[in-house]
Amino acid sequence: MSIAQPPRRPDALDMLEADHRAIEQLFDAFERADAKDFERRNTLAQRACELLTIHSIVEEEMLYPAAQQALGAHERIDVDEAYVEHFLVQTLIERFAKLRAGEDGFDATFKVLKENTTHHIEEEESTLFPEVRRTQIDLLALAPKIAARKTALQARIAEAAMATMEH
Repeated sequence: MSIAQPPRRPDALDMLEADHRAIEQLFDAFERADAKDFERRNTLAQRACELLTIHSIVEEEMLYPAAQQALGAHERIDVDEAYVEHFLVQTLIERFAKLRAGEDGFDATFKVLKENTTHHIEEEESTLFPEVRRTQIDLLALAPKIAARKTALQARIAEAAMATMEH
């Protein structure tokens, strides 16, 4: 009989991968939503954009700079590429400020957002994250910092939403 290993504490990359799963679930829910249920599709797109924005900010402020310092020159290209992919996703997200479900371009923009994000997630999880795991970055110490930053960003989004509703 083998002795069970105690569960490993989630580290920064585990948290970011959990974000990836949540984003993928929103994409799947959007795909399953009735094409004429504009309210649901708007809500799902907005939530996906919020999660993607928070996730991108956290990676760009905390993970990517540490990775650039810890990785060799060859692997740094993966971080540079991730920054560019975030820029493309943010450009698509900005379009949703003016688009509503049912309008021309809404579904196409969401589809391209999903495709770009899915590609980015696959590259991070198959290439960048394994490279980062091999560095000396203290991913356990980074986890609570990421959690705190995400909480602060979520609060800021909630405040902005409340302010919009009051006007």
